[in-house]
Parts: sequence; C-alpha cells; structure tokens
Amino acid sequence: MNTKRWYAVVAVGILFLLSSAVSLFSTDVSTTLENFFSGIDEDFHENVIEEGSEQLGKVAVIHLNGVMTDDVGGGLFSGGYDHSLLLDQLEHAGEDPDVHGVILRVNTPGGGVVESDEIHDKVKKVQEEYGKKVYVSMGSMAASGGYYVAAPAEKIYANSQTLTGSLGVIMQSINVSELAEEWGISTEVIKSGTYKDIMSQTREMTDDEREILQSLVDDSYERFVDVIEDGRDLDRNRVLELADGRIYTGSQALDEGLIDGVGHLDDVIDTMKVDLGRGDVRVVEYGTNLGFGSLLGGTAQQLVENQRLSEVKGWLQQNQGPQLMYLYTD
Repeated sequence: MNTKRWYAVVAVGILFLLSSAVSLFSTDVSTTLENFFSGIDEDFHENVIEEGSEQLGKVAVIHLNGVMTDDVGGGLFSGGYDHSLLLDQLEHAGEDPDVHGVILRVNTPGGGVVESDEIHDKVKKVQEEYGKKVYVSMGSMAASGGYYVAAPAEKIYANSQTLTGSLGVIMQSINVSELAEEWGISTEVIKSGTYKDIMSQTREMTDDEREILQSLVDDSYERFVDVIEDGRDLDRNRVLELADGRIYTGSQALDEGLIDGVGHLDDVIDTMKVDLGRGDVRVVEYGTNLGFGSLLGGTAQQLVENQRLSEVKGWLQQNQGPQLMYLYTD
C-alpha cells in the first residue's frame, strides 16, 4: 500500500473517531438537558433568591417587564412581555398556600387599557380573595399603565430616580395625507357608516370624529382616576391635580403621596418579611421555563431575525388606531 493510501486510511479513521465523539457528546448533552427540563408542566418555575425556613412559607417575586399588550412576547432571547403568563403567575401565587406575600416588580411604560385593567383586577383578587399581601417595587420606569397596575397594592415602593406618573390616557395616529399627495398616492374607501374609517391616516380628522375619540379617552381617564382614588385613598380633586399626564421621579411621587417609600427591591423584600412577621421566610421569583426545542432549535441568525420582527410588530401595535393606551411616550 502506497503512502497516499495510508494517509487516506488514517484520515478516514480520524474522521470516524471525531464523528463518534461528537455524536456521543451531543447525545449526552441532549439527554442531560432533556432530563433537566423534564417534568415541568407549568410555563414558569421558581428560582430561590433568598434561602429560608420551609416551614415559614414563601414570598413570591413576579416581574412585569415591557409594554403591556395582549400579544404573547415569549421566546428565549426576545425578553418580550407575555400577558397570559403574567396573569397565570399572579393567580398561581394567590392559590399557592405556601405563598404569604407577593412582590410585583414593575418595569414598564404602560400599555393597553384592557391589559392594564386585567392585571389591576388580578392584583386585587390576590389580596381580597386569597388574603395575601401584595407590594409593588418599581424599576426604572413604572409610568401610566405601570402605575395603574400598582395602585391597588397595599404598599408601593420606587427608586428615588424611577420614572412614574404619566397618569392619563392617550390615543394617537399618524397623518400621512400630505406625503401621499406629494407622491401621487390616493386611497379609496368604501364604508358602511360615516365614522367607520375614524382615525384614518390618509385624511384630516373632522371635528365630530375628534369629539367621539375624546369621549373615549375621557371615559378611560375617569376609570384611571377611580383606580388611583380607591387604591391610594386620595381625595378625588387631589388625584385630578396629579393626573395631568406629567411624569414624576420616585422622590417626587413620594412627596405627592403616590407611593409609600423609596428603596430597592431588596429593601421591599426586607420590609415584607418584617410586615409578615416571618424574618426567615424563603424568597422565590417566577422564571419562564425554556422548552428543550426552543433552547437548541434556533440558529443565531434566526434569533436576531425574531428579535427584529418582534420590535417591528411592537411598533406597529403601538401605532395602529384607534387604540386606547395607558402609555407613557416620549
């Protein structure tokens, strides 16, 4: 056998060994991860962030991040907001007999009026139906709908530099009629009623349409004022003074009676432990479960593209009309 053939045989042998090793490694990793994720029936799991006595139960920390919409954000790396998941987490904390207190960590500029109201009602349910304390810890921003969902909590805390407030309702659209005319673009609309294309982006709004939309905003605004008045036990006239759309820092919000104290999440956890009389209680946070396929199935390029699609979709949702929003926009 000549030298070239020997090289070929050796090369084939090396490739075979490498292939076997990679296959064995992949099988071991897959098996390990499948075992890790097996047996998880819920969409979320508990991470212990502070050890404590199991006999004293738990304090559950639930995170609200991102614009509150009814769309499922999900995804491994998207960091998107998942409305159904958040409601399920609050319900689970209420039903869990080992959970004695809930801390809702709010970091959002707000969102849809319906989504905000659903979370608000769920917070009340955890307190009134399940008899558990709910405190709110505000992150970098808890504005508009972020404050709406916080208002019914027994206590609200924020960092001194948290942006909150923006108490009010907004409905907005983009008018591109002049741009369309410049480019020779025209639209044809066939409708069943005078106001069917209200907030059309291709024509000026009429006075009647503006009055109709203003009535919707006013109605949702009254609901917002009710929520603050009831949740914070403030005089209605005082709420109307505060709810003019302006934003407040955490320190300013404390001075105005919109929150109960200034502090970080750790401070809120310590305060709840004291208030519960359970100094050595365990503290857990709810984390999203990762499906095995979701973990290994996507390429880096797919993840980037999914993130871009998520951002575009979010922009479109925020700019479609008419849509009432408890949302802070800069």
